[in-house]
Amino acid sequence: MGGEFGTLLLGAALVSLGAIVGTPLRFFVAGQVSQRVGETFPWGTLVVNVSGCIMMGLIGAYAMRHGLSGQSEIWLLIATGFLGSYTTVSSFALQTLVLARDGETRGALLYIGLSLGLCLGAVALGFAGGSL
Repeated sequence: MGGEFGTLLLGAALVSLGAIVGTPLRFFVAGQVSQRVGETFPWGTLVVNVSGCIMMGLIGAYAMRHGLSGQSEIWLLIATGFLGSYTTVSSFALQTLVLARDGETRGALLYIGLSLGLCLGAVALGFAGGSL
């Protein structure tokens, strides 16, 4: 199995391996925080998202410093697999930061507005549809 298909399979395996760790860790961290401080505010989710963003910043800086692409094995394992299953807000935050650092202030603000507006709207639409 060589070529593109082999690369695709390796990528899928790395993403899956990262997700196998990220998903239960999200469940554990959010649950532990919620048990300790209560669930009247989504503190558990907030802790997961902020800690995921810190990790995404670290792996993003590492990738940049070492010239790694979004298809590198370490990126697929940690950023796409682990952090992708641990939190999706980390990708959003990194992409927004890259736009802002590249001088694309309008693009960053547009991305923030569209992401919040469309995602909140999509959740509301799905919730409404699921309530029929």
